Amino acid sequence: MTTRRLVLTRSAAVIGAASTGLLLPQIARAQSDKVRVGFMLPYTGTFAQLGVAIENGFMMALAEQGGKLGGREIEFFKVDDESSPPKGIENATRLVQRDKVDVLIGTVHSGVQMGIHKVARESGVLNIIPNAGVHVATRAQCAPNVYRASFTNSQPTLALGKPMMDRGHKKAVWISWNYAAGDEAFEGFEKSYTAAGGTIVKKLGLPFPNVEFQALLTEIASLQPDAVACFFAGGGAAKFLRDYAAAGLNKNIQLYGSGFLTEGVLQAAGPSADGVLTTMHYSDSLDTPRNKQFRLDYAKTFKAQPDVYAVQGYDSGLLLIKGANAVKGDLSNKKALYAAMDGAVIDSPRGKWTMSPSHNPIQDMYLRRVENKENKVIGIAGKAVADPGTGCRMA
Repeated sequence: MTTRRLVLTRSAAVIGAASTGLLLPQIARAQSDKVRVGFMLPYTGTFAQLGVAIENGFMMALAEQGGKLGGREIEFFKVDDESSPPKGIENATRLVQRDKVDVLIGTVHSGVQMGIHKVARESGVLNIIPNAGVHVATRAQCAPNVYRASFTNSQPTLALGKPMMDRGHKKAVWISWNYAAGDEAFEGFEKSYTAAGGTIVKKLGLPFPNVEFQALLTEIASLQPDAVACFFAGGGAAKFLRDYAAAGLNKNIQLYGSGFLTEGVLQAAGPSADGVLTTMHYSDSLDTPRNKQFRLDYAKTFKAQPDVYAVQGYDSGLLLIKGANAVKGDLSNKKALYAAMDGAVIDSPRGKWTMSPSHNPIQDMYLRRVENKENKVIGIAGKAVADPGTGCRMA
């Protein structure tokens, strides 16, 4: 197997075609000796660690199959998407048109994903999404060749409302950045919390990626809700957790969030995160033989501890393996390939999951509490949680 880092240069022709909305030609691929797999992931910048974890997980799944797909050798192509939405169409087009990949694995950033999505829909190339939770990709713009192996932005928060009400937290404030992921997470929270009988006292927001939280924290203190629910991720989440505790709010107002609030940031947040409750489709502490073996194998292979992004990369690999094995490596046999992926049961470290009609995982959501810099599973917040797939009409 060979791996190539592709050097990207601007292409006026590609940019012009993208800007005018011209359809990309359907890519015809004859059966060749190797399956061509393209990674379009962030390898530099804020999300670089996430991109590496996804690739590691994916490669681990393939290694368990002897490094082949349906008995065929694999050739890899890699593009650093730089988490730059304006380059999304251009970069995805290079993998599809120039490198003629059979499958495109990407990406993390929802804005970049929409560029990949346009290219996948217009070219027909198989796209497996290992992270980006943007709704439209598997709702109004769903497609037979686009599958998600992660979550939608509202899935974790669809399981958040009932646990809050079960704990007697009947009035809540919502806070997040004003951007698509925050809005979509709020959709899930609003639906689950109000259905459980809760009242949203106020919805607060600030521009992405602003981390000046003090004025909003002061407002929360004045509102005196039973709880606060939120969506933040990465470095901004760590700062929010520290600022929330520094303001003294953690003493009287329980903080909840989509699991990304405490994913990968607990070292940076320190004791400020203790006691925070989140809902998520995975936790390092899942006490199952499947998860324990996965974590052991990953640590041995990569000399690092796996996180949710590694699991999603691994599951992307498992999903592709299911399809490729069903067609004996002939990914051009799309009808049989998609049928196998549609009906797949993925035996994941997160727990077994299946594919919804709109190509999202139907999966359990765990209730987690931060204890000593670890997300401890304390229960199942929602069984077999499914995104509604609103507006999806498969061609």
